[in-house]
Amino acid sequence: MTEPGPGAGHPGPGAPHGAHGRPPARGAKWAAFKESPYFSATVLLFILAAAAGLFAGSYTYAMANPTPHRIPAAVVSQPDTARGKEFVAAMDKALDASLDIHVFATPARARHALEEQEVFAIFRSGPRGVSLDVAGASGAAVAQLLAESAVKVGDTLHVPVAVTDVKPLQKGDPRGLALFYISLAAVIIGFVGAIQLSVHARSLIPAERIAFTVGYALLGAFAIAAVVDWWLGAVDLPFFESWLILAFTMFTSGMVFTMFNTLMGRWAMLPTWGVMVLLGNPSSGGAVSWPLLPSLLGHIGRWLPPGASVNAQHTAVYYQGYQKVFPFLVLAAWSLVSCTVFWVWRHRHPGGRDRMHRHAAAAG
Repeated sequence: MTEPGPGAGHPGPGAPHGAHGRPPARGAKWAAFKESPYFSATVLLFILAAAAGLFAGSYTYAMANPTPHRIPAAVVSQPDTARGKEFVAAMDKALDASLDIHVFATPARARHALEEQEVFAIFRSGPRGVSLDVAGASGAAVAQLLAESAVKVGDTLHVPVAVTDVKPLQKGDPRGLALFYISLAAVIIGFVGAIQLSVHARSLIPAERIAFTVGYALLGAFAIAAVVDWWLGAVDLPFFESWLILAFTMFTSGMVFTMFNTLMGRWAMLPTWGVMVLLGNPSSGGAVSWPLLPSLLGHIGRWLPPGASVNAQHTAVYYQGYQKVFPFLVLAAWSLVSCTVFWVWRHRHPGGRDRMHRHAAAAG
């Protein structure tokens, strides 16, 4: 028998070494990929692309081509003339049957309905023609649409029309967008502040986290109101009321993110962005008044924090003395639910000193 050579039975330097030399199975590759930073980065690629498209789509759908869907309007029945009825019928036809007519016996009652924001315009007929009172503060686009349509209908029917803006916008805000912008700032800074607390102050316990959310909401809201009113002079705000509305909005937005962070961890930004930005801001009625929004958005927006904030701010600035409780109830409900979820399931929140200590002990 011949002796085996010195290299016999020993794999060469490039040969596989048993099980260690076999290529990893597909399941092992997938497990390794999920544990790597490339998995989260890849998921974020698709999420960001979808978010960009949805962001553009939601705002375009709501604001690019505003058309009337339902415009509440008051008609004063005295004096009730045939010419007045003909004019209102022609206006409704010109606006694609979007007028929602409310009949009032006296001009005073019709004006009270306008102050309560139950109607957007008042029609009165008389021997000299038709008078149309519009409220620019209820929506510049709606008031412009009503005024332009009234002039055209009056020319067609040979009826003199007098249009008066009884609730004009302030000079520093001719399009009525300033209140939308300050509410938008409160919403976005509200949840961005909560994100920053979760990153840079992770060890805060639940009560401290809520307290600091209240703190940056009060300071941030004061800064927004001070810059817009005192520095820029764009809008003359009822400062204390507007400040508290902005603070309430910012706190609610921050706690909504905190709630989702408790329930969903690192993916909390997705539902927060969806509720507050993709759905809430376009449907708030701030940039486009709700009669010109798609009907579903017009109804949904009032139940979301951005819409509630815009409504409360709008009434505070332009309809003083007629503030409603509903927007504050909406903000309170979102805040209460968010705080309750966070507090009940606080053990799931990624922050807190107890959790930090456990992680440190595990690492040790």
